[in-house]
Amino acid sequence: MERKNAWEKYDEKELKKLNALCDEYREFISEAKTERECIDRIVNEIEKDGYKELETLINGKTKLKAGDKVYSVWMNKSICMFRIGKKPLSEGLNILGAHIDSPRMDVKQNPLYEKDDFAYLDTHYYGGVKKYQWVTLPLALHGVIVKKDGTTVEVNVGEDENDPVFFVSDLLIHLAQEQLDKKAAKVIEGEALDIIIGNKPLTIVGGPAKASAKAKTASTAKTSSKAKADKKEETKEKVKAGILDILKQSYGVEEEDFLSAEIEVVPAGKARDAGFDRSMILGYGQDDRVCAFTSYKAMLESPVCDRTTVCILVDKEEIGSVGATGMQSHFFENAVAELMNLCGDYSELNLRRCLSRSCMLSSDVSAGFDPSYESCFERKNASFLGKGMVFNKFTGARGKSGSNDANAEYMARIRDVMDKDGVTYQTAELGKVDIGGGGTIAYILALYGMNVIDSGVAVLNMHAPWEATNKADIYETFKGYKAFVKGISM
Repeated sequence: MERKNAWEKYDEKELKKLNALCDEYREFISEAKTERECIDRIVNEIEKDGYKELETLINGKTKLKAGDKVYSVWMNKSICMFRIGKKPLSEGLNILGAHIDSPRMDVKQNPLYEKDDFAYLDTHYYGGVKKYQWVTLPLALHGVIVKKDGTTVEVNVGEDENDPVFFVSDLLIHLAQEQLDKKAAKVIEGEALDIIIGNKPLTIVGGPAKASAKAKTASTAKTSSKAKADKKEETKEKVKAGILDILKQSYGVEEEDFLSAEIEVVPAGKARDAGFDRSMILGYGQDDRVCAFTSYKAMLESPVCDRTTVCILVDKEEIGSVGATGMQSHFFENAVAELMNLCGDYSELNLRRCLSRSCMLSSDVSAGFDPSYESCFERKNASFLGKGMVFNKFTGARGKSGSNDANAEYMARIRDVMDKDGVTYQTAELGKVDIGGGGTIAYILALYGMNVIDSGVAVLNMHAPWEATNKADIYETFKGYKAFVKGISM
């Protein structure tokens, strides 16, 4: 069963909408390269649209009604958005869910060192990466440093055209014979992904003022040993000392402040249109900020619906959805309980009914068919760039291990909703059966007994520093999310 290319159906009016959405998306992924930056940008936007913070409403004992807009942020890395519907929450929610973390390198807690006149930051890669893809690229530092007094210092270096950038070195081809004989997983080791941040020793211009001859003679004997020690110390790690001096002058931080820092190393530079026809977008972090962007945008454009609509954007999916800000945390369930309480219908039974009666699109990118690596895909069940929103009935690996497998009844309802709203969509699996596989947050929400199916956008170069998506797929996914929140029901 062949699906048509979405580009073939657009008229000038719809192309204008498509391009406007994708221009905004390109700007979003260029500026929001970490979870914290995503949350800051989203909160600023949704507050202008009338969304109120849940904690503020709780403190004010505000009674909620149909049409009210509420959001809850957890640890500055995850967010839930709610639009109260006409029906009681106990009748279920229509949920869009995605993640906002992406593969990258994280700066370690004791990272700064010098070796042979190079200053380095030691890193630990995050998520599934091909380590060799991260060398010789211009890199940027994004994150926060929190000092002991609670002061938070924001770090964003490498994005402005006047900023310096950083890099991981690689061996020149002339000396790489042994390196090239290694398997790809071993060409670059994880501990070799340390970024170079400087190569100039600290110099003090002028030096101390000259002392009088009498004072110098009197103090010579007792200071000679100390002076030798100081002189020896001065000759050690001058490049590192220079970096620390810059950090002190620029940010007011000391070396020990790295102990309470979260700094992410990401590719430097803005996302760009790709192709002479500008049909694609090339940029960092599209897994899964492409689904996060289209999900919250769909929420903002959706009317008051019969059922309360929800958008969940979470952290830690790339490492198993663990931790306080991952989907396995109870922060979402707690937020729903608080919301029900403000609506006047909270009980433990109603909360369980609400979650079990909910319907969800667990959104994440899918592996786009790549003609250069055709042997890894099964064409009939692969997703193609330009053919619209992707639905994965199941994910998992090989024998569907770790999968959420949506039931046929739910899949039929999804098809009906998409067809009624003219959404171009396709179905897919993540590669051939015995090649690999993957998963999303779907199985976690399915634990409540709700209907969940995986959906999203097809991507080339998934998990690479620069990933590629098709603008038509982004637009159709946005349309699909809008159709889902207003049209799906039990």
